[in-house]
Amino acid sequence: MGNIKEYVNGKVAENREQIEYHVEKILELIGEDTGREGLLETPARVTRMYEEIFGGYSIDPREALGVTFDESHEELVIVKDIVYYSQCEHHMAPFFGKVHIGYIPSGRIAGLSKLARLVEAVSRRLQVQERITAQIADIMTEVLGPHGVMVVVEGEHLCMCARGVKKPGSKTVTMATRGVFREDAAARAEFLSLIKE
Repeated sequence: MGNIKEYVNGKVAENREQIEYHVEKILELIGEDTGREGLLETPARVTRMYEEIFGGYSIDPREALGVTFDESHEELVIVKDIVYYSQCEHHMAPFFGKVHIGYIPSGRIAGLSKLARLVEAVSRRLQVQERITAQIADIMTEVLGPHGVMVVVEGEHLCMCARGVKKPGSKTVTMATRGVFREDAAARAEFLSLIKE
């Protein structure tokens, strides 16, 4: 098998054989029989799943925005209900939900699908919801230089729903504001009203 060529903190990630080996050892340590039929291919399947759900490590989130365009439009642009899936860095349990992004361009715009790609690049790695929210806002600000950016992220965390306090259905909402959205309550209110529609 080949190597996983994603980079994690500047180092090439463990190769597939190593990940499969360690998944098998974890199964043994929790008391499973790794020789039974249902588990024979589990280490390989988990390794392939890791390549997918941690695919954000192989992408520079700034590059996810792709080519930007000169455009004189300087009114609010919103892409809402972008579904994301991530992994909590504290328990490696999934969390998922929706991202809503609004920005007011100041001469540069990004393709609308590129905002979804940015969400994917930021969320498909070990994360916390607060950081996802801030990173999206910061990267939008850095790459596009808009008058303002506002990001709202809703999330349901399995580490809270399926273990610990066991409160399924509870949601966490985080928000990041940059530029005009930080300064202008009316701009924030307009964004929030539009994402509720």
